[in-house]
Amino acid sequence: HYLRDDIACGAAACRLCPPGNGSAPGLEARPSGPASSLCPGPHFLLPDTNLLLHQIDILEDPVIKNVIVLQTVLQEVRNRSAPVYKRIRDVIQNPEKHFYSFTNEHHRETYIEQKRGETSNDRNDRAIRVAVKWYNEHLKKIEDEEEEKIQVIFLTNDRINKEKALEEGITAYTCEEYIKSLTANPELVDRLACVSDEGKEIEGGKIIFPEHIPLSKLQQGIKSGIYLQGTYRANRENYLEATVWVHGDAEENKEIIVQGLKHLNRAIHEDVVAVELLAKDEWVAPSSVVLQDDGQNEENIENEEEKENILKTSINKDMLRPTGRVVGIIKRNWRPYCGMLSKSQIKEARRHLFTPADRRIPRIRIETRQADTLEGQRIIVAIDGWPRNSRYPNGHFVKNLGSAGDKETETEVLLLEHDVPHQAFSQAVLSFLPKMPWSITDEDMKHREDLRHLNVCSVDPPGCTDIDDALHCRELGNGNLEVGVHIADVSHFIRPGNALDEESVKRGTTVYLCEKRIDMVPELLSSNLCSLRSNVDRLAFSCIWEMNHEAEILKTRFTKSVINSKASLTYAEAQMRIDSAAMNDDITTSLRGLNRLAKILKKKRIDNGALTLASPEVRFHMDSETHDPIDLQTKELKETNSMVEEFMLLANISVAQKIYDEFPEFALLRKHPAPPPSNYDILVKAAKSKARMLDLFSFLLSFQNLEIKTDSAKALAESLDKAESPTFPYLNTLLRILTTRCMMQAVYFCSGMDNDFHHYGLASPIYTHFTSPIRRYADIIVHRLLAVAIGADSTYPELTDKHKLAEMCKNLNYRHKMAQYAQRASVAFHTQLFFKTKGIVNEDAYILFVRKNAIVVLIPRYGLEGTVFFEEKDKPTPKLEYNSEVPSLTVEDTTLCVFDKVKVNIMLDDSNIQHQKMRMVLVEPKVLGNDTHASLSAEKSSKDEPEKKKKK
Repeated sequence: HYLRDDIACGAAACRLCPPGNGSAPGLEARPSGPASSLCPGPHFLLPDTNLLLHQIDILEDPVIKNVIVLQTVLQEVRNRSAPVYKRIRDVIQNPEKHFYSFTNEHHRETYIEQKRGETSNDRNDRAIRVAVKWYNEHLKKIEDEEEEKIQVIFLTNDRINKEKALEEGITAYTCEEYIKSLTANPELVDRLACVSDEGKEIEGGKIIFPEHIPLSKLQQGIKSGIYLQGTYRANRENYLEATVWVHGDAEENKEIIVQGLKHLNRAIHEDVVAVELLAKDEWVAPSSVVLQDDGQNEENIENEEEKENILKTSINKDMLRPTGRVVGIIKRNWRPYCGMLSKSQIKEARRHLFTPADRRIPRIRIETRQADTLEGQRIIVAIDGWPRNSRYPNGHFVKNLGSAGDKETETEVLLLEHDVPHQAFSQAVLSFLPKMPWSITDEDMKHREDLRHLNVCSVDPPGCTDIDDALHCRELGNGNLEVGVHIADVSHFIRPGNALDEESVKRGTTVYLCEKRIDMVPELLSSNLCSLRSNVDRLAFSCIWEMNHEAEILKTRFTKSVINSKASLTYAEAQMRIDSAAMNDDITTSLRGLNRLAKILKKKRIDNGALTLASPEVRFHMDSETHDPIDLQTKELKETNSMVEEFMLLANISVAQKIYDEFPEFALLRKHPAPPPSNYDILVKAAKSKARMLDLFSFLLSFQNLEIKTDSAKALAESLDKAESPTFPYLNTLLRILTTRCMMQAVYFCSGMDNDFHHYGLASPIYTHFTSPIRRYADIIVHRLLAVAIGADSTYPELTDKHKLAEMCKNLNYRHKMAQYAQRASVAFHTQLFFKTKGIVNEDAYILFVRKNAIVVLIPRYGLEGTVFFEEKDKPTPKLEYNSEVPSLTVEDTTLCVFDKVKVNIMLDDSNIQHQKMRMVLVEPKVLGNDTHASLSAEKSSKDEPEKKKKK
């Protein structure tokens, strides 16, 4: 263990220490922190490990400056919480905060050895106290006699550690004591975390929850098979139900249902928990009831028990699933939560409930003196703990984001809630960008073909500035065709391991919101140097095939290239050229060749069993001044959309095969697992019930045409193609939308870590992503692998480390999933803005699902989905009869089935500003004789159930 004499104390005024070690900007010469009534003189702060772990929100506040973070503390934090460690590292790097990381474990005068019989924890506490004493002695030697002495204040919430510090003559305070002494900053008190043990009871109140079993006993129980470990997933539609996804290979109990407050036992969405399976006679079925926590009276547990009884109605035994109860928490995965304050009705109250935007998170009790100011604002709150006798967890206020409903605030909320990295690119990242003006050099042309003579063009949506791909098609002298897909050579500009590369892999993907784009790479690359704009030279990676006129591939080659696109077209412009008899220029001829081949390729794919699915996507037309949506319509797809898609798919498949042949252990591929048969239950039942209805009314459709076969992708594709009804043209689209919901998520994986490569939706044995490196990091890795495979670039260690690639794939899959959810949330918010000024709108809708007390409908015109509730507060409940077999819901005397067409009136309900929703009244059929009883609360908002919205 090396000890040194040259480690600086970090104080700017110190003449005794060598110049700073470069790990941080350092402490101020004269601390300029806030005035404290406890220690009015200049002082530095030195927190212990637990204080830093629990009070990171306080330490991040701009008011708190001049803090010494010991190596002992940093190491412990790193071992105990990766997110907090990252946050404190970021604070240390911020020059305005004047935090200093002091390497006390290698400083000759502050290192201590562990005594015999002393625990590691006690040794570390003693090391911290030794460092505080050394600092105070050291600072005495550097002060001028005229200046006031600088003190180092020890902050700890550990009672014993504080007592020992005071005995040793150290000035020590708890975090609460110190923060409350900052009389000029009373708002800081709200940010104090409540640090009492989360299992401990708060004063008064009866015990609600069972005790959590200690971690050591949980681990023994998991080892012996008494308990199962898994990830806790709360149900958005029913706050009294959750599922636990079991880790490992326990296929028979992969998903365990947990129902009821006591069985949920204070677990929070995404926590890793231990569950105990209940006896089979206690198993339940997934609930079809929609239950929202109204949070009216947090102490009214009897009301919760009444709601739990609603879940336990008579259930078909075939519907029962493995059921368990949470017995302990293995790992908390709490994060800061966005939401709004539900101000207490009690005058002068300091304790209030916070309602998170995410319905899967329980309400949180916080203490604040700013309730009047925070009402109607979007705020961030962190959870501190959840006592056994508290209906809700305790937490503290972190930050005010702005007024609810404000466009900027709501966009910030949806980015935070979906964990989308969206801060501006740092100077360290920007420093790796090419210097402007940029041009192609002789060095760039090494290992690169000059293809600037080719009639290359790009086809994209209107307004697209990050153009990843371009195409060409020309006839060769031998009568065959040459087709090229040219992709932006982003990996030329982003080199492995630098700050730009690290930021790109962290972001993983570009996120497209309705009004803005959160780029994966800086704009200089995304919209300029890497964008394959027309009439400028650009570096590309080309995949070139020689094909015959039947679209059969005769030869494939890959090359780095330079291209000069002759036209940047929209899908509509390209379609117009193809259709216009008057246009016969080289670009139009190329497009017609591509379109003809694409149709052949598509037919071959579909004949192989590729699925053509559907999802209602909408496009907003924005007001040029206010940027509010003024029109909303579902996207219209043209032949040219399909043309581009076919060649992108072909390039991805060709590249996947090449990199797998070269690197069978290290290829980054993409697979789409086949759904388990149970996923199709809802689709098969819905089709059968509709077939019966159509048959019943003697429509011109045979029962066989609506039999959905799911034993293979090809069988499914063929039965979807046959499922047509001349009297119900939208039926086929509905079936394809429902089929999309049955699909699994496609994922990235490393070929050396998996045996199943098959892409179910595309019916392809191998697949990857190569065609969008500006907006997907996976494509950059694929470009690097392909470049090494053809000898155009050199490899590096991480590229051939399958464990590191597998870990990267895990992050990329997470980022892609979150980007999808953020995009949907943005559409939902803009849909609400659109309806805000529309009053009541009458529209056709189709029933997608039926629940015990509700129906879920889709409004095709707006791509809007929502849930019609038939049980409403303070309104009479109609007689409801639910049939899970058909599936149908009978309301009084009217039976509503899946795919039934209904009419609804739509209007925006902004009575709950946080969970604004589209309220609708069922107009046809009239189920209650009183239109106002049935209302619809659109769930197509940032709170959408992501697991049920899977898109192709």
